[in-house]
Amino acid sequence: MPLLKVTIDNIEVEVEAGTTILNAARKIGGSVVPPAMCYYSKLEGSGGKCRTCLVKVSQGSFKDTRPMPKLVASCRTLVQDGMVVQNTTSPEVIENRRAITEFLLLNHPLDCPVCDQAGECYLQDLSYEHGLEETRTIEERRTFEHIDIGDLIKLNMNRCILCYRCVMVADQITDSRMHGVLGRGDLSEISTLIQKAVDNDFSGNMIDVCPVGALTDRTFRFKSRVWFTDPFDAHRNCTKCGGKTVLWMKGDEILRVTGRKDKYGELEEFICNECRFEHKQSADWIIEGPRKIERHSVISQNHYENLTNPASGEEG
Repeated sequence: MPLLKVTIDNIEVEVEAGTTILNAARKIGGSVVPPAMCYYSKLEGSGGKCRTCLVKVSQGSFKDTRPMPKLVASCRTLVQDGMVVQNTTSPEVIENRRAITEFLLLNHPLDCPVCDQAGECYLQDLSYEHGLEETRTIEERRTFEHIDIGDLIKLNMNRCILCYRCVMVADQITDSRMHGVLGRGDLSEISTLIQKAVDNDFSGNMIDVCPVGALTDRTFRFKSRVWFTDPFDAHRNCTKCGGKTVLWMKGDEILRVTGRKDKYGELEEFICNECRFEHKQSADWIIEGPRKIERHSVISQNHYENLTNPASGEEG
């Protein structure tokens, strides 16, 4: 099958038919890639909800050179041969992204100083790049009553942006789903119909896919800021998952365990709750060495490249 040519921000790339604009941009990389708060390549049906990835199609294809009349969601729009797309080169897209950021922050609490997601939050990144210095509203922010969904996962619905990722994880990765989106409009919330704990072997992946601090690890809650911990790649023999994880350590203590993420913040593979919550001793793991952290991340401020591998005593 012939490849399709698409131009994004004046950079041409060839992709297979059926590729979305977002994934075509990811093939180029860098600032060409639109932000995405709801799309997740490993979750079928994700995308099209947060609207942060909207781009301008200034030419539909070689056959139809007309521009699309409105901005389109790059995570759901398939490329056509000869399509020309504008992301950072379009003032309209940048202005729209600022408006979407303001909309997402409209009811979001200013919890960053106490939120466990701080330093890893994609809404923080979006706000830093496109957000206003101060809010333009005077109305009270929307709040929700506390819902207890179990001993392992903390739900703070006030921070949720309704990306639906956690619902899709429960539908597609776990053997049962106890939660979903209840209500409509601005009353929509993640909850359980009857007070039930979200408890199955892979429910912890809901924490990793959440782009904000709505779902956090209770076993790590308030123990440390993420930039004070040192992430190490590690693995163990596990009968439920691949066992490849990241250990977030402070000295020789393992404070939390997460899955390994790629440069777009998506899990390379899902891990089980046994690996995530039940093995917090260094002896349980084969530690491979310090994880490579992107320089723009606040976590990289630790400069831990020469730390000693706690398992072998060798420098990383």
